[in-house]
Amino acid sequence: MVLARAGDDHPGLLFEDESYTWAEVVREARRRAGLLAALGPPPPGRPRHVGVLLENVPEYVFWICAAALARATVVGINPTRRGAELAADIRHTDCDLIVTDFAHAGLLDGLDTGVPDGGVLLTGTAAYAAALPGPAEPVPADPGDRLLLLFTSGSTGAPKAVACGQGRLAAIAQHAERMSITRDSVTYIAMPLFHGNAVMANLAMAVHAGATVAMRRKFSASGFLPDVRRYGVTYFNYVGRALAYILATPERPDDADNTLQALFGTEASAQDLAGFAARFGCRVIEGYGSSEGAISLQKTPDTPPDALGVPQQGMEVAVLDGQTGAECERARFDASGGLLNPGEAIGEIVGLNAAGAFEGYYNNPEADAERVRDGKYWSGDLGYRDAEGYFYFAGRGADRLRVDGENFAAAPVERILSCWDPVVMCAVYPVPDPRTGDQVMAALELREGPFDAGAFAAFLAARPDLGTKWAPRFVRIVGAMPLTATGKVDKRPLRKARWDAGTSGHGGVVWRRPGRALAYEPLTLEQADALRAEFGANGRAHVLTTL
Repeated sequence: MVLARAGDDHPGLLFEDESYTWAEVVREARRRAGLLAALGPPPPGRPRHVGVLLENVPEYVFWICAAALARATVVGINPTRRGAELAADIRHTDCDLIVTDFAHAGLLDGLDTGVPDGGVLLTGTAAYAAALPGPAEPVPADPGDRLLLLFTSGSTGAPKAVACGQGRLAAIAQHAERMSITRDSVTYIAMPLFHGNAVMANLAMAVHAGATVAMRRKFSASGFLPDVRRYGVTYFNYVGRALAYILATPERPDDADNTLQALFGTEASAQDLAGFAARFGCRVIEGYGSSEGAISLQKTPDTPPDALGVPQQGMEVAVLDGQTGAECERARFDASGGLLNPGEAIGEIVGLNAAGAFEGYYNNPEADAERVRDGKYWSGDLGYRDAEGYFYFAGRGADRLRVDGENFAAAPVERILSCWDPVVMCAVYPVPDPRTGDQVMAALELREGPFDAGAFAAFLAARPDLGTKWAPRFVRIVGAMPLTATGKVDKRPLRKARWDAGTSGHGGVVWRRPGRALAYEPLTLEQADALRAEFGANGRAHVLTTL
């Protein structure tokens, strides 16, 4: 696919004031492949690993293409990681060299990364330019060659390095036309290139189609529409809460006056999907998938608004009980759409015939074994399935709550809370109850103004689909929701702070619902101390020292 662009003078890459034809992109990639060839044979038993510690800049694209031509592997290093965690990521993936720039090189100072002396290449320097030889001849590749190691978002635990081979990425790229990406398209990459969404759902398809790629260093909600108009963007990939942040920017009557045709991504709410399509006049394609690539669910024209969709043809997917392995009951809903049987319907989304598509995590057999059991691929995501066969997302594995003996998942509660007009973003998660089980806590990021506790309670009271145990016991108002580098909500600092006032590092007052009534009041420091004392009195003080 890369070599097919070698003589292509069509615009390939646009970045700030820089512009490259596809032929120039391939020429730069071949120079970097030559640098790898000059280093000699790769380590025994594996390809050479090139850690890339950069934002979305042309160098990143050059190195991905170079790795394809040199049968090497690019390790996407997360630039938001720091210190020991960053060093552990680099050591774990056995990086032989690191490509970085002045803005990020300081992150490596004093760290034990395991990279040999002289193995850090600083782009933008005379030494770097001198190290790049003339274009090298490509090395014949095999579909099974590992091209990428992509760290998972780490929203529910330590990141894992997902392997992606040349064959899998090339197969994904064949879906370009289905995403409305053609030769005349301009795709826009603002999601980080160290994550699978940007590479798989944008760059690879653009290479296949010979489309033009416009890049931004980092995602910016306020910069989104100006970039669309500047570059003539027709396609955008997103992940996490990107659409929510764009919709939170001030609306203008000419928002639909743009070149956008289609968007593709995951984890946007039904409300945001409809709002974005209406405001910007484009088609939004929402799907379910992950960097692991084993399970893919896609919406059909008949898919209910809150559902993920159905599996691709030939893919067998079910919702299984994690303990027994039995298939869960199909979901039943009341007249208002509320889930009547969450305890019986919610389980883990499992690919029954998808284990072979999973290429594994690098050097992590324990994580591999957690994903592949009994010949099935266990996604780690909770979900449920209705009588017509449509799948619904119910949260990550850590997003299950047990309140007063009732089990349910966070995602259905989040869907309800996100419908309250002041909410930009919300997160629902369990906090321990002083006696047993959990209580529901929600973090809310609001558009503007103070939290109106009365209006929030009235909103909840008016929702017929709110489960009897779902109303949050605690509400934290945050100035900015903690996010992973890929824009997904990071619940770990929220769960760690629990209901302690002012300890999350994300600002705001904690509100409490003291009784059964839907009425909220600020949680004082004295009340927080009294709550902690209840845990001690009930012999549960130990739960406050663990996540």
